[in-house]
Amino acid sequence: MPELLVNVLLGSGLAFGAAIQPGPLQAFLVSRVVATGWRRTLPACLAPLLSDGPIAVLAILVLARCPPVAQHVLRASGGLLLLYLAASAFRQWRKPMSPSAEVTAPRTLLEAAVINLLNPNPYLGWALILGPAVVAAWGHHPAYAVGFVVGFYATMLVTLSGFVFLAGTARFLNPRTQRALVGASALLLAVLGVILLVAGVGESWSGLTRG
Repeated sequence: MPELLVNVLLGSGLAFGAAIQPGPLQAFLVSRVVATGWRRTLPACLAPLLSDGPIAVLAILVLARCPPVAQHVLRASGGLLLLYLAASAFRQWRKPMSPSAEVTAPRTLLEAAVINLLNPNPYLGWALILGPAVVAAWGHHPAYAVGFVVGFYATMLVTLSGFVFLAGTARFLNPRTQRALVGASALLLAVLGVILLVAGVGESWSGLTRG
């Protein structure tokens, strides 16, 4: 049970860090809130489920055929990617945020899903972070992998829904709140990056010494 909880929390932490990062999906949600209100925008939070499915299946099928050492190396690489994203978020946190800043947003839910499908970030995420974590969890017990995926997407949907609600009721998050969210994201991504990097390096070393 503790390991199941760890996988659920890991998936949840990764999802929260991704969901509060400014990007095309968040811009799309804000544009829909302005056009139709927060209640009608809530179904648009399902966009990651529409676009991530094929990417996730492809990544897991490829990773499942990789030797264990390669999986561990990819997991460590995912930790490095998270640390890079944390550093980028930290640099953004240090800059003053303007409430008038605009991001080009897709106009429809299908367009948002297609843009996410063509975006390299989900592929990098599933190849270096989510995919190796799911495969490693499955190797211990299928329930751990299911818990990771459920924790990830449940947190993603809840966080995006909360974002839509706040954007609709407060119109837009003020710059101070935006800055606090980016700072929290940077810290969380850094912690998760260290965890994955240490786990990946440790498992790679164990695999090489056993071999």
